[in-house]
Amino acid sequence: MSTFFKKPAEQLLASYAVKSSTSIGRKYPEKSDDKRLCFQRDKDRIIHSKAFRRLDEKTQVFVSGSGDHYRTRLTHTIEVAQISRDIARRLNLNEDLCEAISLAHDLGHPPFGHAGEEALNGIMNQNGMHFEHNEQSKRLVEKLEKAYPNFDGLNLSSEVLEGLIKHKTSYDQSGKVFEIFPHLEAQVVNIADEIAYTNHDMDDGLRSGILDIRRLRKYMLWKKGEKEVWKKYGKINDNQVLILRIISSVMALMIEDFCVQTMKNISRLRIKSVDDIRKYKGAVGEFSVSMHEMLNDLRKFLFENFYLHPEIQAFTLRGERMIKKLFEYYQKNPARFPKKSLLKKSDNIIAIKDYIAGMTDRFLIQEYKKTLI
Repeated sequence: MSTFFKKPAEQLLASYAVKSSTSIGRKYPEKSDDKRLCFQRDKDRIIHSKAFRRLDEKTQVFVSGSGDHYRTRLTHTIEVAQISRDIARRLNLNEDLCEAISLAHDLGHPPFGHAGEEALNGIMNQNGMHFEHNEQSKRLVEKLEKAYPNFDGLNLSSEVLEGLIKHKTSYDQSGKVFEIFPHLEAQVVNIADEIAYTNHDMDDGLRSGILDIRRLRKYMLWKKGEKEVWKKYGKINDNQVLILRIISSVMALMIEDFCVQTMKNISRLRIKSVDDIRKYKGAVGEFSVSMHEMLNDLRKFLFENFYLHPEIQAFTLRGERMIKKLFEYYQKNPARFPKKSLLKKSDNIIAIKDYIAGMTDRFLIQEYKKTLI
């Protein structure tokens, strides 16, 4: 690989950052690219995949098409990538690796968000299996995407795949214990995901009228964010502008806290290498205790007053029912299953799971109406 591309980039990285030059590599060996580092290539492959494009019409909280300005799974993914790059730059980590994991971390999400995931998991449980969207993301990039003549999948670097399977937030695989912790870049993406959805869900909730700013003002993290806005701008009369500035401030507070606490952990634990990160039995990248407490209070409020709100539940439960009925129909009528190519590669249950998990909200509704109504 050209030294112009390799050496300057790697000299700037911390000793505990993952280096492109020491990547474990890919399942199917490929000739190196003189123009791009390996994680840059991964990032490009993910962006150009069909699964990535489908994120544009998949539910984040509001069903796709509910409103022009609500987040979709795609805009959420872009926000996670932006936050992870910001944190990686501050900590001298590998920005390309963080971005690649971020861009792929939700590829396996089915239509209708977590309700869709619960529906598929329930069906798979009945058949002695399970469904988990991080595993499905890895399956997509390893097997289901078809972009090359000599192998299935995108043939991503091992470090990107590790970040996908070990993706863990307060909602995703929160109770799962990994034998070896992932590299720090993967831990950064985990936190970037939490920062993104905590803040954009508050924005979407306020925009929809389901949440009220007066209730958010009871929570310490919101108070701190609003105090910073008053200090910087004085009084803001436009309520929507005020909300956006507060959310931006809260996001900045979370990022700063994570970076400061992580650097303290690196120093205290005498972290010098990627192996040190992996061997430590816990997360090196984390928030401070006080930030954890403020976030837990805020998340509890969001869970009870936003995610479980009847308006949100009505959207997602409708999608959950459609997924279950469509899955059952394909099981009983395999001859009418549209994706015969999937049936050739795996048994019926897995083929149906892969097909439905890949659907957008809109396509699922169309297929449901066409097939069952």
